[in-house]
Amino acid sequence: MSTRPSRPSPSTQPVSVVTGGAGFLGSHLVDLLLARGHRVIAIDNFITGSVANIDHLAGNARFRFIQQDVTEFIFLKGPVDYVWHFASPASPVDYLEFPIQTLKVGSLGTHKALGLAKEKGARFLLASTSEIYGDPLVHPQTESYWGNVNTLGPRGCYDESKRFAEALVMAYHREHAIQTRIVRIFNTYGPRMRLHDGRVVPAFISQALTHRPITVFGDGTQTRSFCYCSDLIEGIYRLMMGRHTEPVNIGNPHEMTMLQFAEAIIRATRSRSRVVFKPLPQDDPKQRQPDITRARKWLKWDPEVPLGEGLKSTIAYFRGKLGR
Repeated sequence: MSTRPSRPSPSTQPVSVVTGGAGFLGSHLVDLLLARGHRVIAIDNFITGSVANIDHLAGNARFRFIQQDVTEFIFLKGPVDYVWHFASPASPVDYLEFPIQTLKVGSLGTHKALGLAKEKGARFLLASTSEIYGDPLVHPQTESYWGNVNTLGPRGCYDESKRFAEALVMAYHREHAIQTRIVRIFNTYGPRMRLHDGRVVPAFISQALTHRPITVFGDGTQTRSFCYCSDLIEGIYRLMMGRHTEPVNIGNPHEMTMLQFAEAIIRATRSRSRVVFKPLPQDDPKQRQPDITRARKWLKWDPEVPLGEGLKSTIAYFRGKLGR
């Protein structure tokens, strides 16, 4: 007789576990889940997360926080309906400083989070990344594209940790019949990003607010597509609650060059900064734009927050951090 646990039917107050729950995106997910009636258990070791992202939840009876490295065994009493695996360094500064931890959370951490989902009969979602496409030779990037990744380069620790995590998720789905979801997250921005995490949005905004030169790598023609955090989290929630096990890109398909983005930041902040150019880092993607056909068809999702509106709230957040 099978000993495989059956997934509990979510009650009127489902239980969600969010790894990386004190991070930029993890904390926004926690807020949305609480707003939609979930009880939430957030797990984070604060290697890149911050207490400040969740301190507004102190005293919330439906929120519990556990400080733990998710590469260690996760033991929780009681039922769990959903496991959202967001734990991982996610910026170049972080995964270049913590390459081994990045590989461990993508492999061992994903294994432990999947083990929790298996034990509880819970549905599982992996927060994967557009970086699994590497420096893409296909544009825009569809979920069927296998990528162009340099496994030996400085970014390989992050790219390969997520590619391995996707493979592990699908293995658990096939072997143990776990309900799994995979979201490939494209460039996202918003409040709670760290000032010095190395990503382009906080870098440009902090430079502009202090009237320092804005650093554009290469000639500025490389492209990115920026999605506001609330749009992204809504898409991820719909994916988890839907029925599709194949990867889904979530991001904003509006593509712009780094030089255009720098100029937009200068205008939005009314900065006296000027643009300076520096050599392009190794393996930095030249183009990044999601094909969101699946998200539109399967999830009825499209980004709604215009860049100007999203930048307004993000800039206000950084003004507060910088005291300006």
